[in-house]
Amino acid sequence: MASDINANPLAQHKHFIARVEMESFFEADSAETFREWFEELIERLDMNLLHGPHVVYVDRPGLRGWTGVCIIETSHIAIHVWDEMDPILAQLDVYTCGDMNTGVILDMLDRFDPYRVDFLVLDREYALDELESMSYVYGGDGEPLEDEDLL
Repeated sequence: MASDINANPLAQHKHFIARVEMESFFEADSAETFREWFEELIERLDMNLLHGPHVVYVDRPGLRGWTGVCIIETSHIAIHVWDEMDPILAQLDVYTCGDMNTGVILDMLDRFDPYRVDFLVLDREYALDELESMSYVYGGDGEPLEDEDLL
């Protein structure tokens, strides 16, 4: 008899995906600072770290930048940052079977002076249902302009 994977009331299957263009990120010799940022993100999201975070700087032209991953009790978090691009590009992926706090994630990304943040939150419990999405472009005052402000 096959098990019913959807029968677990504790598993929520939330997936946050972001593309971020930003002014700054950690320097190539700042692995410990990057690791501390990751740990703070996990703590503020009230998640339990199982392994990591693992951070490494790739110094290969065309791929230059940071990669960071960690295994959390409810799934994983991964970020890839290309710092030779202008602006710097980051791709962030947070998957959890627990609660998803988009505000905390966006607040942690704000530390890197983003120019643009595009994100999507999916509920993957039964299908790929979009729960939330937004694109922010930051104005000269550092405040985000939401989509309707861009029209």
